[in-house]
Amino acid sequence: MLKCQTTKDYLIETVAFYNVENLFDTVDDTLTFDDDRTALGKDRWTEERYRRKIKNIAKVLSEIGAAESKNAPAIIGLCEIENRLVLEELIADPSLVPYHYGIIHYDSPDERGIDVALIYQKKAFTPLNSQTRKLMIYDADKRDYTRDQLVVNGLLQGEEIYFIVNHWPSRSGGEAKSSYKREKAAALNKKIIDSIYRIDPLAKIIGMGDFNDDPSNKSFKKFLQTKAEINGLQEKELYNPMENMLKKGKGSLAYRDSWNLFDQIYVNQSLVSKNFSGFQFFKAGIFNPPYLVTPGGQFKGYPYRTYGSSGYEPGYSDHFPVYIYLIRELKPD
Repeated sequence: MLKCQTTKDYLIETVAFYNVENLFDTVDDTLTFDDDRTALGKDRWTEERYRRKIKNIAKVLSEIGAAESKNAPAIIGLCEIENRLVLEELIADPSLVPYHYGIIHYDSPDERGIDVALIYQKKAFTPLNSQTRKLMIYDADKRDYTRDQLVVNGLLQGEEIYFIVNHWPSRSGGEAKSSYKREKAAALNKKIIDSIYRIDPLAKIIGMGDFNDDPSNKSFKKFLQTKAEINGLQEKELYNPMENMLKKGKGSLAYRDSWNLFDQIYVNQSLVSKNFSGFQFFKAGIFNPPYLVTPGGQFKGYPYRTYGSSGYEPGYSDHFPVYIYLIRELKPD
């Protein structure tokens, strides 16, 4: 429960997203290119390292947003997870068991075998529907198999909200050369949003993911037409609180001494209307406590990852998680 300056009491829930950097089990899947993440593979991915990774990620997830909500996130979007098994083992970790998370996951056609997923506290969220939307990209008439976009709608504390979980195509081959792929992903996002509005013109929609683009890139500014400010936001427009964070030099991942904010959460106008009888956006953040930061060496200050240029590191991920708070006014008894 949150108390604001108005002395009113508010229910607060955290919605988070985390790219967990290749959360793979140790079993070789003959249908995907996961050979590196096996005990005999390049990464020497042993059972001990896998168990440590599960424990590390579970710890992070349990603490995102707890400063305000005094609770783990109600909703968590994830990417770079291999399969449902790793999700089941993740939510079974002692750090997460008290929150009774449920899982929404579909296998995607990604060549590396990595998927997106959504986990949710069962006491807070009741799923109504879920589906995946395929991202069809072709390069010289050959399909580029990448992650599907996961669409979930359900009742958050009794109120219907839609979630879109994303992991857009990477910048492999260079940002400019690969940008058309992310623009196609943004166009699919827009198509999904429009389809939701046809069902419910007043729908509350939250998009989250590792977009492999910054808030200022064309995929966001031209295709999704996201706005950096709440003031003046028109009906059905999208607000991206991460855009001003990027302008202030904040980021969720670093590369060659430069920060990017690929991990983002955007909301639609219905979530910033200031009608606190229902859930509304409160604020956004990047979760980067000291233990998630590389303590020294060449990459001091970067996210403390599991694999770096020198090989295995007992860290967490090469991305920081991001989150938003949703608040709703509590009615007097």
